[in-house]
Amino acid sequence: MRTVAPLLVLLLASSCAAFRDAQPNRTLAIELSASPGTPSASASAAPSSFATPGPSVSRLALSEYPVGKGQGPHDVAPAADGGVWYTAQRTGELGYLDPKTGATRMIKLGSGSAPHGVIVGPDGNAWVTDGGLNAIVRVDAKTNEITRYQLPDPNVNLNTATFAKNGTLWFTGQSGYYGYLKDGAVTVKQSPRGAGPYGIATCPNGNVYYASLAGSYIGLINLAAVTVVSIDPPTKDQGARRVWCDSRSNVWVSEWNAGKVAVYRTEGGTTAWKEWKLPGSNPMAYAVFVDDQDMVWLSDWGANALVRFDPATETFTAIPLSGADAGIRQLLGRPGEVWGAMSGLDKLLVVRTR
Repeated sequence: MRTVAPLLVLLLASSCAAFRDAQPNRTLAIELSASPGTPSASASAAPSSFATPGPSVSRLALSEYPVGKGQGPHDVAPAADGGVWYTAQRTGELGYLDPKTGATRMIKLGSGSAPHGVIVGPDGNAWVTDGGLNAIVRVDAKTNEITRYQLPDPNVNLNTATFAKNGTLWFTGQSGYYGYLKDGAVTVKQSPRGAGPYGIATCPNGNVYYASLAGSYIGLINLAAVTVVSIDPPTKDQGARRVWCDSRSNVWVSEWNAGKVAVYRTEGGTTAWKEWKLPGSNPMAYAVFVDDQDMVWLSDWGANALVRFDPATETFTAIPLSGADAGIRQLLGRPGEVWGAMSGLDKLLVVRTR
């Protein structure tokens, strides 16, 4: 087994993965600049009242880690031990990256597997939403033992999962479903507007929201009644793709069709929407993630860039990626780190914000 420590440079570096020989990427120096956001017009739009501007991003540190060729990494989840789990959608595997060495190990999930999402549960193990198997898959972080929780027919096209505060796992199915796993039993429900349920997240206040890409709404799940309240962003047919909550349980939404980022503000007992168009001629906001400093991160397929949005100053900063059509599918993180999976380049990336 060969491992190579990652080269951490001013802005871009990479490492090679164990069990597969790979050469480190060349290093690039990129100067970053901030662009003001353009708020959309809506009756509920309000001036920014988010606390303080984030730290300077003029010279962020970004590192890339190659994984196996043809794996098509889709989602990532920082592990409890400092590593990073990722779904290899095209090869039916769950991968684990050691960022210190660049080494990876792979776990086969079974014949027909096509894993989409992965998260780390309260038990410290990896939980996978596997669309190919139509099952929730638990992978023991220490033994790699696999436990499969099969969904009933039809195949719901499993997308993403989140754990509620009480330990119940909630999931979305893009064919028009949502549901939950509790005490080893799976319950599946039809979504209120048919196909589309995509990203899902749990807020600090315990609320669980999902985004509907085809339905262009966000859904607030009533955890007790197992029903959904549909909430429409101001822009029609905007294509809400993923959601994430900030520290005050405001809900941030990546709007794929509209090329915008939106916030559904729930703090202070009031709710109001505001949207901002991402910079560039053809923005396509795929993933959204809010870091531990309440900075909002997006993957922009139109600009082939990772984008940071500062809510306090309402400015965007775009970080170009190392190759064309990188295809960052999802973002997640831990304090001081934002992780993503580049499905088009077979790489993982991390931005270290401290």
